[in-house]
Amino acid sequence: MTAPPKHADAFTPAEIAAKVETLGVAKAHLPTFSLFVLALLAGAFISLGALFFTVVMTGADMGFGLSRLVGGVSFCLGLVLVVVAGAELFTGNNLLAMAWASRLISTREILRNWVLVYLGNVVGCLGTVVLVVWAGTDGLGNGSVHDTALSIASAKTALPFAEAFARGILCNALVCLAVWLAMGGRSVTDKILAVLFPVTAFVALGFEHSIANWFFLPYGYALNPELVSIAGVLKNLLAVTLGNLVGGSLLVAGVYWSAYLRGPSHHIES
Repeated sequence: MTAPPKHADAFTPAEIAAKVETLGVAKAHLPTFSLFVLALLAGAFISLGALFFTVVMTGADMGFGLSRLVGGVSFCLGLVLVVVAGAELFTGNNLLAMAWASRLISTREILRNWVLVYLGNVVGCLGTVVLVVWAGTDGLGNGSVHDTALSIASAKTALPFAEAFARGILCNALVCLAVWLAMGGRSVTDKILAVLFPVTAFVALGFEHSIANWFFLPYGYALNPELVSIAGVLKNLLAVTLGNLVGGSLLVAGVYWSAYLRGPSHHIES
């Protein structure tokens, strides 16, 4: 049996590292308007995944583990849209730290990207919240989706700061690994399958994603401001954003940069 042609194989980890580094430079130099529009799209995409998760989890009676598994698969919609359709997501863009560590982009450039993308993601999430409230989606299931959305939001606001921070670290380690694996694929199918398992895992395990929470928490607040407090929302978003930053930029970008891009081993093959 003949071996498959080289171009049909997935990229090696070393090749992925080089791709992520090169892409980081390109992302850092995107024009402001394009960057913001693509970030807005990512916020909307992640929000749609979060809404899909909310509906799927409503009335789920397959047992705790299986229900979380199915909910996690549904949430994958968001990152699949980001990766395949094309958008700029703050958590995934924490991988720009590899280009920064190689001194291919400046501190100002990486901060510009992260700030603009985060703001665009937030606008995309809040815009989706407005549309979803307007659409009356919480009325699905005779109003049971309303109850599920409030339950999700109130549970998140009740998390202690340190716990939300740790869940944020673990979440973005998995999200950035999903993006990393997708970079190794050559087809749309490759990329979807690469996203599926890490994202399903972080959702099933109850980890915290800052951009998704910019949908979950404002949506809960819009449905019942008395149950979802502003203070709780801000505490969660701060803790989770910081945790996501640590998980993506240090535990994934930092580790892989050290393994593949540091010093004379820059272009070693895996």
